[in-house]
Order: sequence, then structure tokens, then C-alpha cells
Amino acid sequence: MNIDIIRLLFDFGLFVLIWLVQLVIYPSFCEFAKEDLERWHKKYTRRMTIIVLPLMLGQLSLAIIQVINDHSWYIVFGLIMICLAWVSTFFQFIPTHNKISFGNANKTVLNMMIRKNWLRTILWTVIFLLSFYKCLFYFV
Repeated sequence: MNIDIIRLLFDFGLFVLIWLVQLVIYPSFCEFAKEDLERWHKKYTRRMTIIVLPLMLGQLSLAIIQVINDHSWYIVFGLIMICLAWVSTFFQFIPTHNKISFGNANKTVLNMMIRKNWLRTILWTVIFLLSFYKCLFYFV
């Protein structure tokens, strides 16, 4: 299987996942009582890490390999977008998730998390579209 197709699979996985997070999972946090959210969120983050971390690591690894082999604008731009998604995840969202897990979240924090997550949603959508564009040449 071609590296571009494998990369497309990782990008599609993160594309679907981020839209579920944005439209279903994060808004559902606002429906929990504070104590219930704290208890559930600890389980949620452990379980979600098992899914998200391999996808993110695979995506980043494949993007680096692609940039080494192909310096086209959409491959380089895609890697930059992936790095921005990582920065946002580690510097905005992990601290916010820690706040929630330790019971330091309120409706303002949860709503801010939903608003800020639009950045990652857009990034991973564009990343997927760039990957899809690159793979179109294999199917046409």
C-alpha cells in the first residue's frame, strides 16, 4: 500500500474523530453535573488517549516521511498544520482536560473549550482535504 494512502487513512480517522469531539463529545460535557463530569472525564481521557495518540503519532510520522521524500507545497503545508494541531492539543487542550479531571471546570471553561476546538477542527479538516487531494491522482 502506498504511503499516501496510509496517510489518508490516518488523516481520515482524525478528521472523523475531531468532528465527533466538536459536535457531540465536548458539548455533552455541559450536560453533566460537576461531580459526574469529573468522574466520567477521568475515564474518558484514558480511553480517548488510546485512540487519539496512535493516530496523531502515525499521522506525524507519515507526514515527516512524506516531506523528506516530497517537498511539494501541500505536503509541507500539511506538516505545518499537523504541528499546529499538536501545539494546540498540548498547550491548550491537555491543560483544560486536566482542569476538568481535577474538578476545576465550570460552564465558562467548557464553552471556551468548545469554541477553541474549532481551530483543531479546521486544521484536521484541511489536513484531510490536502491528503485526499494528493491521493486523488491514484484513483483518476
